Amino acid sequence: MAADPPVPSAPGPAPEPVAAPGAGAAPEPVPGVRKSDPLLVIDGVTRSFGGLVAVAVDHLEVQRGTITALIGPNGAGKSTLFNVVSGFDRADSGEWWFEGRRLTGRSAHRIARRGLVRTFQLTRTPARLTVLENLLLAGVGQRGERLLPALLRPVWRGQERELVERADELLERFRLTGLRDAHAGTLSGGQRKLLELARALMARPVMVMLDEPMAGVNPALTQSLLGHITRLRDEGLTVCFVEHDMDVVMGISDWVAVMAGGRLVAEGPPSTIGRDPAVVDAYLGKRHDEPGTTNGEEGHHDR
Repeated sequence: MAADPPVPSAPGPAPEPVAAPGAGAAPEPVPGVRKSDPLLVIDGVTRSFGGLVAVAVDHLEVQRGTITALIGPNGAGKSTLFNVVSGFDRADSGEWWFEGRRLTGRSAHRIARRGLVRTFQLTRTPARLTVLENLLLAGVGQRGERLLPALLRPVWRGQERELVERADELLERFRLTGLRDAHAGTLSGGQRKLLELARALMARPVMVMLDEPMAGVNPALTQSLLGHITRLRDEGLTVCFVEHDMDVVMGISDWVAVMAGGRLVAEGPPSTIGRDPAVVDAYLGKRHDEPGTTNGEEGHHDR
């Protein structure tokens, strides 16, 4: 099979690249700004449902080794973009690359094998399997999954032992060891979020995409989950997450990308993104600063 083509150069003069966090001052951010070391590049991706354009992103890059938040009002197209890029939905047009490899049109399991793994707002954990079995399902390249090797246990027994050891390490990391043999359906919402994140790590990803990781999480577990996410970045992984809780976004993000009406309308560090007029417009409506208007008179978007 021929190798995937490298990321092509964008037409016309490119903006100055954005440096990685801690690598020095970045230029004034604009939507679609080039990053110094992009891991994921999205170019001209659109997705429509009937006459509704859910996603129309001209250009977006995710910097390697950072935590990037994708925010916007309800219906902005954030989860749809996640679904398209991760292979769980199809794009009407556009292309995207991961580590310089073109992923356009690839299935979800092939994208995951490349190292791009995602979680869901509503956790997808087989309820009748144990916590340990849920993790083992996510192990990649298992020899025992193929028909002939499955009949020869010595071929895959050693690999299975290694997978169990890794699963136990992740259970300890996420403080789920005591639930190792419990059925996943008995876990709380927060515990299921932890399990799904642990399962994503079983695939040894390069980048994880988290769709509203705090949704349905008990406040007692929120800080723990935030710590796990920042630890992923500190260990060299790249994280991109959708979130509505702005305290969470401001607390752990290195970079924030804002969507509204399916389009990318702003990018920037969390310290400045809240003052961007395009962000204020997206959340409060374009009439928010007109003379004589009050909060109750503004054309609000859904939050």
